[in-house]
Amino acid sequence: MAEADLGTRMDVPTYAELRGHVPPGSSWGVFREHPERGTANFAGAAQVLDGVASVSRGAVFTLDHALDAFDPPMARARSAPRHELLAAHAEARDDVLHGFYLQATSQVDGLRHRRASGHGFYNGVPDADIRAGHPALGVQRWAEKPIVGRGVVIDVEGLLAAEGDPLDHRGGPALDVDVLDRALAAQGERVRPGDLVLVHTGWARWFLDADTDLRAEVRDARRATGFRQTLDLPEWLWDHQVALFATDTFAVEVLPVAGDAYLDSAPEDAGMMHQELIAKLGVPLGELWNLTDLVADSRAHGRWDALVVVKPLHLVGGVGSPPNATALR
Repeated sequence: MAEADLGTRMDVPTYAELRGHVPPGSSWGVFREHPERGTANFAGAAQVLDGVASVSRGAVFTLDHALDAFDPPMARARSAPRHELLAAHAEARDDVLHGFYLQATSQVDGLRHRRASGHGFYNGVPDADIRAGHPALGVQRWAEKPIVGRGVVIDVEGLLAAEGDPLDHRGGPALDVDVLDRALAAQGERVRPGDLVLVHTGWARWFLDADTDLRAEVRDARRATGFRQTLDLPEWLWDHQVALFATDTFAVEVLPVAGDAYLDSAPEDAGMMHQELIAKLGVPLGELWNLTDLVADSRAHGRWDALVVVKPLHLVGGVGSPPNATALR
């Protein structure tokens, strides 16, 4: 196997060493060349070539849901956009989106989405720079240079069903990090440095297929399947040098909060883990991704990797964006 196929490991501190940084558990100052790209820096030229090597059939998969798929949305502050067609004359058409919340459907959270309580935005970028039109930490950093590399699918739904403990999304189960390693072992796969990791739980498809009453129930309770709030997930992502972490869940982490590791450091969010992943580690975080068809193909062909291209909207100073993500096999 070629060197590029094995993945190129970047020389960075371990997560245990990052716990001694200020703020604790942060990668601030680690990435010197492109600091505002965060862990997307783990996906370089070798990872692009590694991803290209996984393409053999010419199969193409979108990883985005429609802009208006989640209507009504889980997040009450983010409504689905209203699409209007315009015509200057009979032979022309233009269009406009009204109320277009860029994180209302499949999304990638940018590094200005969450501030580290008591410390500031990623890399200590001043609060005054986090404003519309200012480029600091904007999602355009991943549009100027898209996040491209080997994507690896981790089929948590398939693993737990095979183990006889299928996910009950109505109850909003909390996932522990060991489920990732168990699923990878069952798939005969591993995460390489710089991979884009795509976690399939089936939650988004379940929510979209649920009846109106059930969707209202989980929305009202703000209850959703996701990862438990512990130190384990940031450590797993960092020490595996994951370039991007995306799931088909509402928030990546479980809601309501099911761990006490961050109750003191993230009091504004009742102990949510977003500040650890985004504001401290600098992880591009994907939520509500459409993994259904890609996973079906993985199960049918026994292949869990793909070339994945993520190019958010080129919105200078954007907080988040639809990922415009594509997988190729």
